[in-house]
Amino acid sequence: MHTLDVALGERSYPIHIGRGLLDDPAPILARLKTPRVALVTNDRVGPLYLERVQHGLERAGVRCTAVVLPDGEAHKDWPTLNLVFDALLGARCERSTTLIALGGGVVGDMAGFAAATYQRGMPFMQMPTTLLSQVDSSVGGKTAINHPLGKNMIGAFYQPRLVIADTATLDTLPDRELKAGVAEVIKYGLIRDAAFFAWLEDNLERILARDPDVLAQAIERSCRNKAEVVAADETERGERALLNLGHTFGHAIETGLGYGEWLHGEAVAAGTVMAARLSRDLGWLGEGDLDRLVALFERAGLPVQGPKLGAERYLELMAHDKKVEDGRLRLVLLDGIGASRVSDAAAPERIAAAIEACCA
Repeated sequence: MHTLDVALGERSYPIHIGRGLLDDPAPILARLKTPRVALVTNDRVGPLYLERVQHGLERAGVRCTAVVLPDGEAHKDWPTLNLVFDALLGARCERSTTLIALGGGVVGDMAGFAAATYQRGMPFMQMPTTLLSQVDSSVGGKTAINHPLGKNMIGAFYQPRLVIADTATLDTLPDRELKAGVAEVIKYGLIRDAAFFAWLEDNLERILARDPDVLAQAIERSCRNKAEVVAADETERGERALLNLGHTFGHAIETGLGYGEWLHGEAVAAGTVMAARLSRDLGWLGEGDLDRLVALFERAGLPVQGPKLGAERYLELMAHDKKVEDGRLRLVLLDGIGASRVSDAAAPERIAAAIEACCA
């Protein structure tokens, strides 16, 4: 087991990474306020892992309430969130009850938002079961649900007390979802870690083949990068915005197509190529670096072109992005592999041209 820390003063918490961690309740027990938890999962992950986690906790004397949600991005909404509140209230869970998210990014985001708001805040832990959630969404305290006009538009910053990433759960992850998680792994190399990007170029096929040692290294390096950024800028006033490389374009894809049509990582991959193309057009990113990042996404089996929604529709959807300030769209753009910036310098017609050039 490898352990990293997210340094946030008295709200600091550990990230444990390793195989077989779902079967060890000790880290959870050490951080419980009271011997009572609510386990939130979905109808896809629950049959695989819920009984194991619940049994280990109950053997240790912890009272458990299970909440099983429908699976999928299409259910990341108010009605499904209310199912969590209904279960918590029905079981008379108190504000000292710890809520544990067992699943991928949708489960983690929704459970975290429920924890942030139920009785004005209850303790929260993450047990991510997908590559994307292990390297990104489970770390950093961003919680949210979607709105028909924009992804993750309603939420809160609310840090977990613990993250347990059991890499054995990736054994059951479909190939498409594994590849979607790789998109977020590549992101860390692009925005701030050129050496990691080069390592990914050398080891991508071993990651896709689920080599346990290489996967663990990729997860740990990704989490280390994110933990450092979050510790420096918890509520996204500056550097943390760089973690959104490709996301403004990608969220437009997800919203425009309908939530769940493309996986989040697939949309981020295509969105990152759009951001990189725009960076090249502005004279900031070299042609060779653009070719390298496109090649890596292609090798990962990820889309490098977006759906043909039309540039006008993309810009309309992007106007709802959380990085819009004073009506100006601020984008994460690249100066090179491992170097990024947030900028509002690109004119709408320049953004539209990059979008059109990257749509199939």
